[in-house]
Amino acid sequence: MPGTVSALRSQVVSVLSLAGIADAEVDADLLIGHVLRQSRGQVQAAGILHTVIDPQDARAVLALVHRRAAREPLQHITGRAPFRSLELSVGPGVFIPRPETEQVVQLAIDALRADALPEPIAVDLGTGSGAIALAMATEVPNARVWAVENSPQAFGWTKRNFDEVAAANATLVFGDLAHALDELAGRASVVISNPPYIPEQAVPRDPEVRLFDPERALYGGADGLDVVRQVSRTGLHLLRPGGTLVMEHGELQGAQIRELLAGDGWRGASTHRDLTLRDRATTAIRP
Repeated sequence: MPGTVSALRSQVVSVLSLAGIADAEVDADLLIGHVLRQSRGQVQAAGILHTVIDPQDARAVLALVHRRAAREPLQHITGRAPFRSLELSVGPGVFIPRPETEQVVQLAIDALRADALPEPIAVDLGTGSGAIALAMATEVPNARVWAVENSPQAFGWTKRNFDEVAAANATLVFGDLAHALDELAGRASVVISNPPYIPEQAVPRDPEVRLFDPERALYGGADGLDVVRQVSRTGLHLLRPGGTLVMEHGELQGAQIRELLAGDGWRGASTHRDLTLRDRATTAIRP
């Protein structure tokens, strides 16, 4: 049993690297920190100082490492997922928020901040963990944010995060994406969604996604655009003229989605790249 944080960290990095974990050092720090209730920086400092680790804590870390080496998502093991300024509860049944979505929600936040209304309305369709909706609510406190989720498995996690963040300007609704917010028809300034967009035959390569993310949050029909089409229709219904639609999508879907939105009557459809220069989101304006 490793006697110091440094020795334990080296062992964990080796095990995770052999398992094919791309960021083995990051995951090692976070797993050790989870058990020791320390930040990543504190774990690294303890490693430099060769701090002694309690054998019981070392065993607990190695048990978690075994799960991670089997490609269980780190966020399922720790039960937490960072997203912008938030830390959210996640686990089986809910889609884990991704770093690239942090850039997508910025498009919605910018549109809300630019809106002249004193209390602009934003809607997050298919909110999952609640990451997008809660980011908008906490970062644009004058906005009124509604979030819709239709998965019973995900909704428990959504409700937990809404309760934890306790943003007074955020409202959570369980219901169908097409009709859950009919009372907001023609009033919203922003509608945003990270819908399932993977074509049903395009099975994800990463085991963490393929084996652990819920299928209904991944697959969007034969061409991946079934829910995208519904979001387009619902967005037209909810947004006021001049309102903004924001949709996340796959890196090869920008042209298809711009064509789809133009066909539905949207104006100014534009695709935006993420930090890796891959197409990541498309925006459009309600005529």
